[in-house]
Amino acid sequence: MMTNIVYWQAAAELPILTVLTLLPLLTAAAVLICKWTSSLRLAFIGALLNVSLSLYLLWVFNSEAPGIHLAESADFLGLSYRVGVDGTNVLFIPLTAILGLLALVYTLITHHRNDRVFIACLLVYQGILIGAFAALNSLQFWFWCLLELVPVVLLTVSSGNSNLRTQAVKTLLQYWLFGLSMMLAGFFLLSFGLAQNGMALSFDWLALKHHNLAIPNEALIFILLFFGFAVRMPLFPFHAWLPVLCEHGTAASAAIFLLGLKLGIYALIRFILPLLPGAVEQWMDFAVALGLIGIFYGALMALMQINMRRMLAFAVISHTGMLVIGGFSSNDFALEGSILLSMAYGLAMAGMLFSIGLIYERTRTSFFPRLGGLFETNTAIALLFLISALSTMVMPGTPGFDAAHLLIEGAVERQGWLTAIAILMGNVLAAAFLLWAFQRLFIAHPRRKVLSYNRSHHSMTNERIIAVTICGLLIGTGFYTTPWLKFIDQEVSETGEHYPQNHHNHHMDVPPHE
Repeated sequence: MMTNIVYWQAAAELPILTVLTLLPLLTAAAVLICKWTSSLRLAFIGALLNVSLSLYLLWVFNSEAPGIHLAESADFLGLSYRVGVDGTNVLFIPLTAILGLLALVYTLITHHRNDRVFIACLLVYQGILIGAFAALNSLQFWFWCLLELVPVVLLTVSSGNSNLRTQAVKTLLQYWLFGLSMMLAGFFLLSFGLAQNGMALSFDWLALKHHNLAIPNEALIFILLFFGFAVRMPLFPFHAWLPVLCEHGTAASAAIFLLGLKLGIYALIRFILPLLPGAVEQWMDFAVALGLIGIFYGALMALMQINMRRMLAFAVISHTGMLVIGGFSSNDFALEGSILLSMAYGLAMAGMLFSIGLIYERTRTSFFPRLGGLFETNTAIALLFLISALSTMVMPGTPGFDAAHLLIEGAVERQGWLTAIAILMGNVLAAAFLLWAFQRLFIAHPRRKVLSYNRSHHSMTNERIIAVTICGLLIGTGFYTTPWLKFIDQEVSETGEHYPQNHHNHHMDVPPHE
């Protein structure tokens, strides 16, 4: 079946995806160059424009029609530039823009408010993530993932809150470079397989999707791509870099970074499920087993932590296991739930990380034994942590509730009740460590003497902006998930046609722009 392609000229006034990618990058350059004005003022102008454009993207996106929308295509020097949005990625781009803006609001509260390099790195990071989410060319996607190392390393080395941040960067590079190498090898083998079938060598996702029949070395390509993406998710046992980086990095950059981790899940849905259906069927049980191990390993490790940031890192690892099971359930319900749940987790974990960062700015500690009784003096921060935590526990009234039920329904149909029960037990453990963390931070009395802190330099307004925005998004989408599911639904149905049980062995035509 031919994929419907709608180019940007038919729906928008400008090539919106390229503008959304370039605007943060150009704003970052202006922040570094323009010495005569406030760097944060320029950054806020660029970030607000990007949020506005991302909402315009949702406005012009036609959720009723399947296929690629707002597509852009260009060829130069033998390379192809392909971007577009569908139900798989259209919601990730506005979420990236919103979290980028909130990261700048958070920066107002920190000593980085006049640090031009720090602010520029946040903007560059935002542009890189949008470029990666919009990419419809495997080599282009890989290039954005490689560039992501630049702001992550710079932010950690220059602004991390620990003397061990250099060691954290070394650990990050070891894992990420391994993952990037696996990804690149998998993408090249995938494209060479296309060439061996008599087609032109191409990294274009649409060309790979329409001619993915009888690709040589499909199992090897799957292993390379799956393990490469597993580092990015991160999925057990490729996770060791995340707790180290979260512990020694900065909260502002890590909030966007946690959403960036969803690139791994997105890549799984974009580049593995529709392109390698035979290998997905062959390795499904293995991937689901890793997901189940990750759920319980992450939750149990989170329960053992005394550092708030390490606890959140292991929470992400636990959540990743659930998302991987949803992706490999070969079921429309599970896949739809996995996409929506990954966005809910990204927003909720960013909310908890912002709240922990705000606590750190006031107390200069991230250790549970040194904290406690903060609810009365930090009510906005406490509510932000609580509502974000409830969202990751898939409580009613949060976007995770409907998403998790869709995922579990699909898992029951494909994997059986035992897998669904294991997912629910993992969710109970998540509720245990998050509620215990809330009790230790905001309700219980500290077990050690807490140093007095001065909050005169903090703006309560900025804290409330972050809290109200994230809580409003979580509660608003939680009580009314229908429009967000409509964005996802059409693409999930089209991806479902590539599931092994629905995969028809017939030849597809080359997409128009090829």
